[in-house]
Amino acid sequence: MKRTHFKFAVSPLTLAVQLALGSAIAVALSGTAVAQEPADDPTELEAISVLGTRSAARSVTESAVPIDIIGGEELHNQAATDVLDQIRTLVPSFNVSTIPIDDAATLVRPANLRGLPPDNTLILVNGKRRHRAAVITFLGHGLSDGAQGVDLSVFPSLALEQVEVLRDGAAAQYGSDAIAGVINFQLRELRDGGAVEAFAGEFFEGDGFTQQYAGQIGFPLGENGFATFTAEFREADPTSRSVQRDDAAEVAAAGYPGVPNPAQIWGSPEVKDDTKFVYNLGLTAEDVELYLFGNFAQRETDGGFYYRNPTTRGGVYSNDGGQSLLIGRTGGTTACPRIALRNASGALIPYSTVSAQVAALPSNCFTFLRQFPGGFTPRFGGEMKDLGVTGGIKGVWANDVEWDFSASFGRNDIDFFMYNTVNASLGASQPSGLFFRPGGNEQTEHTFNFDVGKSFETFHLAAGAEFRREAFEIFAGDVPSTAIGPLTSQGFSIGSNGFPGFNPVTAGKNDRDNWAVYLDAESQVTEQFLIAGAVRHEDYDDFGGTTNWKLTMRYDFDEAFAARAAFSTGFRAPTPGQSNVSQVTTAFIDGELRDTATLPPTDPIAAFYGAEPLIPEESNNASIGLVWSSGDITVTADWYRIEVEDRIARSTDFTLTDADRAALVAAGQAQAATLSRVGFFVNDFDTTTTGLDLVGSIDTDHFGGLTTYSLAVNFNDTEVDAFTPGIITEARIKKLEESLPRTKGYFTFNHLRGPWHANVRINYYGSFYEDHLDSDVVLAEDGGLPIFNGSAVTVDVESGFKFESGLYLNVGAQNLFDKVPDDNPWGALVAGAEYPVHTPYGFNGGFYYARVGYTF
Repeated sequence: MKRTHFKFAVSPLTLAVQLALGSAIAVALSGTAVAQEPADDPTELEAISVLGTRSAARSVTESAVPIDIIGGEELHNQAATDVLDQIRTLVPSFNVSTIPIDDAATLVRPANLRGLPPDNTLILVNGKRRHRAAVITFLGHGLSDGAQGVDLSVFPSLALEQVEVLRDGAAAQYGSDAIAGVINFQLRELRDGGAVEAFAGEFFEGDGFTQQYAGQIGFPLGENGFATFTAEFREADPTSRSVQRDDAAEVAAAGYPGVPNPAQIWGSPEVKDDTKFVYNLGLTAEDVELYLFGNFAQRETDGGFYYRNPTTRGGVYSNDGGQSLLIGRTGGTTACPRIALRNASGALIPYSTVSAQVAALPSNCFTFLRQFPGGFTPRFGGEMKDLGVTGGIKGVWANDVEWDFSASFGRNDIDFFMYNTVNASLGASQPSGLFFRPGGNEQTEHTFNFDVGKSFETFHLAAGAEFRREAFEIFAGDVPSTAIGPLTSQGFSIGSNGFPGFNPVTAGKNDRDNWAVYLDAESQVTEQFLIAGAVRHEDYDDFGGTTNWKLTMRYDFDEAFAARAAFSTGFRAPTPGQSNVSQVTTAFIDGELRDTATLPPTDPIAAFYGAEPLIPEESNNASIGLVWSSGDITVTADWYRIEVEDRIARSTDFTLTDADRAALVAAGQAQAATLSRVGFFVNDFDTTTTGLDLVGSIDTDHFGGLTTYSLAVNFNDTEVDAFTPGIITEARIKKLEESLPRTKGYFTFNHLRGPWHANVRINYYGSFYEDHLDSDVVLAEDGGLPIFNGSAVTVDVESGFKFESGLYLNVGAQNLFDKVPDDNPWGALVAGAEYPVHTPYGFNGGFYYARVGYTF
């Protein structure tokens, strides 16, 4: 199916969004603006946030709930160039790892706040809900399996005024997904001036060279409005932290030519044409304020895949465990002889002997050993495009009633590709360049919000409504990626090897509507005691309604010391993608074509094995904290507990017996005739996460300048309370409980003297467990590949100058002492990864960089 990117059908919802945005632009360009003057130097003000409240903005120490506020400059000035990694460095409870070979998770990396999956964290931009990515993480290392979160990598950090992280459940205030917390990206507002800069760096190993170029400019819009535009371009070379696989070394030793060394690459994927554009516009016209913001982003990611051994790969080279070569007859009546690959003692027969027999094969006999005598390693990647736009109008009615109407549209699109691979069933008739298009996914969302609020002397009341429509679409792969070729019946595998194309039967679009209403109240009962509450009801057209509440309190004992607490319920609605995803792979099993399928839980075949329509994950949240702020010293400590019920997971695969197949076909389910195994998403297990966040800082005049010492530590523990054996395995339970460090934190020294600054950050990561290659078995003696890695300390440093002329220069190193995890005990034995691939601090080692720029 040929696809056209971002040529939108004009649905009523899209038309409404376009009209709303068009009106905003028209008024903006009219020049009739009367706006409040922005602060002369906002960097001198204490950072404040409205996150977690619908009343007045508050600082971190004044808030009734725990919030991290990361300034844009602090976020931007570090070695990482991806916002995901920048937040991971500065927020201890936020985790994301390098994803080398995990199918679509390589393209949109899953991130975890407080040990929960990425779609348990709500993402906002300028306080408005952000649309999801089109990727469902089938391979998420247990913790993120089946999740569909937001792609945070589409934002250039230069565009951000600050990032606000609400570390508390907030579904009653903001809706679905806000179980672990909320992250809000606040965009910069410039009326004039701007910046240009260049960044370059690479790893100590000499690979992974990264270059980034960014620019920002602000214009006056009308008399007092602003229009801010930010663009960024980035490319990153791949890395390799690999060792030669033992099986590849064995093949090379037997004389097979062209065996790559290493045969399989484990490292960061190559990132090409990573282009980002963000705009933020606003003005005040008479008694109303108009705003418009959004983004466009695209990138191509090209990563590694598993090596195809020329003596063992099933469906391509051998179908009897590597004893003999898989040979297909392409016509004629001459039989194809058997060619042995191993002798009676199990050793590989030298290639010279095997190749001589291959050369003597009749012309109607085909084997991939002729074309790829050293095996081959496929490459997997994707092309991502992301578009988001939000426009709105807000003002104040009589009696000081504030109101805000907004409309948003978002689309995220992923096109997958495979190359250097084959559709084995096609034999010699492979596509040009061995390049396949297996299809893609697309997520679209329309959102409309209307909010009102009024402040009284000691009381604030807010209410609002929301309507949202979201859709998930699967696009079929090209013909070569799905074709059932002429060699299928002789045991050659079907589809692009490694990632078969999406079957046309599974292609299609599913959407869902939901609406919500909420009521929010906050009262400063006394000068010392604050109490707030919220209740929200949401109704979805696929599973029904849910009502959630939140209660928040804060008591100030004096000007320095306060206690705060919050209790709430929450939920995460299953996405249309999770409820309707269908993925079918085909193989030749027992003399017949058989499919292994992931089916929607509403499919009659899935229902036959106990599947039921998905329902929301539900949560109970509690947090209790202490705040102490006196002079230049600030300390906060917040304990939390998050109970989540009915978490969504993919079931185990159920094997269809002949009797099952016959019963299903008799019931009208013709697809069952070709199915071998089926699985589906299911609400299955419950977890409890408890933890403690400690954050402190002190400003001093040490060393002749302004010196700030900061400490942030997160202690986090997740326990699986209930699950269904056979649906969730013991190995996944262990991954859920132990794959992330239970302790993570950092200590920072930041010094500023005149134009010069210096920063040193010491990072601590606790021990972690990895189920290598997702073997799904806990113990090594049972065939598992467990890795238990100890704690680690890394050090980041940066120094630079910022001159009055506007020129600035920073140089630094991330992981200065080149800390890497302990060697992977299964490296050469299995797949060639030198280190554990899900190491929380990465496995690439030290990275040095320089950044030069100019502000005007």
